[in-house]
Amino acid sequence: MKLRFFPLTLELRHAFTIATASRTTTPAMLVEIEHDGVVGYGEAAMPPYLGESQATAAAFLGRVDLSRVADPFQLEEILPAIDALAPGNTAAKAAVDIALHDWVGKKLGAPWYRIWGLDPAKTPVTSFTIGIDTPEMVRQKTREAAPYKIIKVKLGGANDREMIDAIRDVTDRPITVDANQGWRDPAEALRMIEWLASRGVVFIEQPMPRAQFADTAWLRERSPLPLIADESVQRLADVRRAVGVFDGINIKLMKSTGLREAHKMITLARALGLKVMLGCMTETSCAISAAAQLSPLVDWADLDGAVLIKNDAFAGATIVDGKIRLPDRPGIGAVKL
Repeated sequence: MKLRFFPLTLELRHAFTIATASRTTTPAMLVEIEHDGVVGYGEAAMPPYLGESQATAAAFLGRVDLSRVADPFQLEEILPAIDALAPGNTAAKAAVDIALHDWVGKKLGAPWYRIWGLDPAKTPVTSFTIGIDTPEMVRQKTREAAPYKIIKVKLGGANDREMIDAIRDVTDRPITVDANQGWRDPAEALRMIEWLASRGVVFIEQPMPRAQFADTAWLRERSPLPLIADESVQRLADVRRAVGVFDGINIKLMKSTGLREAHKMITLARALGLKVMLGCMTETSCAISAAAQLSPLVDWADLDGAVLIKNDAFAGATIVDGKIRLPDRPGIGAVKL
């Protein structure tokens, strides 16, 4: 098997601002795995808070040797060995995982939702994400999100209520809130959540810093809205820690090292009685299409990453009337443009 990788800088349609940072681009690394005349595609998307870059991804991928792989179908052997090469590097590991899954699906002639036995008609609607911005820009972005059934808004700044009011000036559609660890005081967070509940908000994602587990558990006991873990749950080993602290978890391929572990996280979360959300970074349709293969299994999806960029390098899963539509193509369903 041959592995190739190429850097790509994703250009955002709007500046993307969350509670802790703002950016107009996202560094990415595209991966190709070729064997027996079949090419599998993968992607690492690396927003700064992940701690990865094109340089670190290139260094890690340079250590991945697939030339001695005897059976590419043995993902349960190959992927743990790649994971063990070095700590961290979850996005780079996800790129290899996605490309291997794509290769296997193409070799079998089937999309992964079919390999997993999932019904493509049961994909959820996906939210459209609005970053922290001025009321005028928030209203503009909300109008641009007209085809979507649910709005996701980033809070945790100084103008949280102003942001929600700006959205409500334009639409009465449901809202989900991602505070990105932006609220520090649990009592103040509770007051904000009580107000948000009166404004048509469905749930709150990562209200407090990941280290404040006890404060988050206190908040959950009193919150009128479900709390969903994002930064607090990165990988499979973190899932059990969410019980009693959160009502659900947000799984992202760039955090989980890819499809193999994300699928296991969904299975464990369901066994523990947790709700499941499937999220993304700003990504091309390669990684989005991969994640979308899992979407019939989850309660909520936030897979708008590809529509937030200007230079998508792939065609794949699409959003039709707010709902994820899976392509009827083998593998992850992504086609290089």
